[in-house]
Amino acid sequence: MLARRLPTILPSSSLEEALETTKIHSVAGLIQPGTSLVRTRPFRAPHHTISDAGLIGGGSYPRPGEVSLAHGGVLFLDELPEFRKNVLEVLRQPLEDGCVTISRAVTSLCYPARFMLAAAMNPCPCGYFGDPERSCSCGDLGVEKYLSKISGPLLDRIDLHIEVPAVPYHDLSSNRSGEPSEMIRARVNDARMRQQKRFARRDGVFANAHMGPRDIKRFCRVTDDAESLLKAAILRLKLSARAYHRILKISRTIADQVGEERIG
Repeated sequence: MLARRLPTILPSSSLEEALETTKIHSVAGLIQPGTSLVRTRPFRAPHHTISDAGLIGGGSYPRPGEVSLAHGGVLFLDELPEFRKNVLEVLRQPLEDGCVTISRAVTSLCYPARFMLAAAMNPCPCGYFGDPERSCSCGDLGVEKYLSKISGPLLDRIDLHIEVPAVPYHDLSSNRSGEPSEMIRARVNDARMRQQKRFARRDGVFANAHMGPRDIKRFCRVTDDAESLLKAAILRLKLSARAYHRILKISRTIADQVGEERIG
């Protein structure tokens, strides 16, 4: 449910993003009659039985796959460990480069594939590993085998890892409503406006997620306390250079949400 709400809080598409999305959906034959421009951000949720060609794209005359159809929007992979390992591994290039190159004997095509990846999985096959109320029946070996279906390099490319515990009864039965998507989206749009001003002279860069190493050094200035915390985390957790850059990008976005120039 949380993943399917993501498109309702994502920032509005710029004209350039809408044109790119429309081109991809036109090539795939998914443009509805009477639609001239795809303004809504796509949400794609392929089944775990999908092939690598279906995910990345392919065919005799290569058609865009799910990663390209999700360009500018959300690609949601539910039950992540149930996807075949070779299918998940092909995600690494588009997550890194924001595009997919498909080569055939007759032609070679490059489709854009800059998307937000959202994935969900159980903590173990039975679903109760770490649950305070029920005991897990999988054993350490079963849990380890289940989690090993997701490779370290792929996990390293996912910015946020969040545990979602069971919802208590008093929350389920409460009449209290959550924050509306419109209010969240207003904050997101404000943060995106700051980012567009920041990258106004950079072609193809719309958000902090698209920053390269030079941009990170220029725009991700941190306070002394924050730098000490970051250094301790990098050394203690043995984080990679990719993880270091992604932490700074996420921190830059959080600072944009509250209107701060420096990362605290």
